[in-house]
Amino acid sequence: MGTTQLESVPEPKYWHLKTVLSEALDQDFAVGEVLPNERELAARFGVARATLRQALEQLELEGRLQRRRGVGTTVAPPRVGVDVGTARHSWPGEAGDGWQPVDATEAPAPTAVARILGLTASDQVHVVRRTRVTHGQPVAAELLYVPGTSVPGLSGIDAPAGPARARAVLRELQRAELLGQDRAVELGSARADDAKELDRLPGAPVLLVTTRYFGPEGTAAVSVATYRADTCRLTFGASGDVEIHEDAPARAS
Repeated sequence: MGTTQLESVPEPKYWHLKTVLSEALDQDFAVGEVLPNERELAARFGVARATLRQALEQLELEGRLQRRRGVGTTVAPPRVGVDVGTARHSWPGEAGDGWQPVDATEAPAPTAVARILGLTASDQVHVVRRTRVTHGQPVAAELLYVPGTSVPGLSGIDAPAGPARARAVLRELQRAELLGQDRAVELGSARADDAKELDRLPGAPVLLVTTRYFGPEGTAAVSVATYRADTCRLTFGASGDVEIHEDAPARAS
């Protein structure tokens, strides 16, 4: 990336610099590569370090850059696709779904989830915790709530706790008949526990994806997945007919 002087433009200088830096990231840097320090970058583009910091902060917010302690500012990997279409239906835990089981416990579901499942606030459910990692970094955390009636063959003897227990719940869920599912997506802020798991600060923007899985008797399970908003994009439809992702307009077939 050679020396570049910014032209006089009507838009804010940091925003124009962000555009120039974004093009440089595409052309001159590989995923995971460390950028030059702020002093060198500011000199190359002939801007104040305050202007440079604004541009870098915007690129970090958009998921193009990552700032890591002891490493510096690196080029972020491509965003993870989050399929929110309704063309495909599958139970969580199917081969290749990208999630890693972490733990499973029995506890009452949150009030909103209990209402969806048709349970009371004191009813116990299986709570499966899973994470999704790409390029070595956590990008999503999920809590899957499964009533005991949805996994009647589950035994607490073979897998009492931990990842083995989580896999057992998922395996038993696969035996049930799946009639369909629906998803709702909303923008939220990372709670303290989510932030720690996703390596974010509390209050960082996240995508909350709630999925209901339907069986013959009604809602068989509910998933609440928290995605880092800076590392993910939403895709709609089995063939990706519509996509929403960074620096590009939505497109429809």
